[in-house]
Amino acid sequence: MSPASPVYSKILIVPESAIDENSHVNNVMYVQWMQDIAVEHYASIGGIAAQGADSTWVVREHRIEYFLPAFLGEEIEIKTWVENIRRVRSLRKYEFIRKANGKVLVKGETDWVFVDVKTGRPLAIPAEVSNVFRLE
Repeated sequence: MSPASPVYSKILIVPESAIDENSHVNNVMYVQWMQDIAVEHYASIGGIAAQGADSTWVVREHRIEYFLPAFLGEEIEIKTWVENIRRVRSLRKYEFIRKANGKVLVKGETDWVFVDVKTGRPLAIPAEVSNVFRLE
């Protein structure tokens, strides 16, 4: 299936704060980076303005597959894209790539649910929101 939106990417230099007792990036850091780039991407295409103050996205599930470790000071390219948009949910995918050799370090995905801020109940994703992904 082709993504619903183009790929968004950024370069990250692994900071010391991301390193664990095994001298590589701690696995929970990837979840933080996934969330950070998802929010950054969404904001950059006008998603926050399109959704308004009465709705938001919440995580239903994260899936991550670790292939290779990353180390202090390495440049990592993080790529993300929206794979699909359904009635109340959207699947976003991620890849973490070591810039020095192009190797994929981690692949992940997040199942996001669009919800009413006050009730927490799922809402149908309005066209104004789904369209921001297709218009980039």
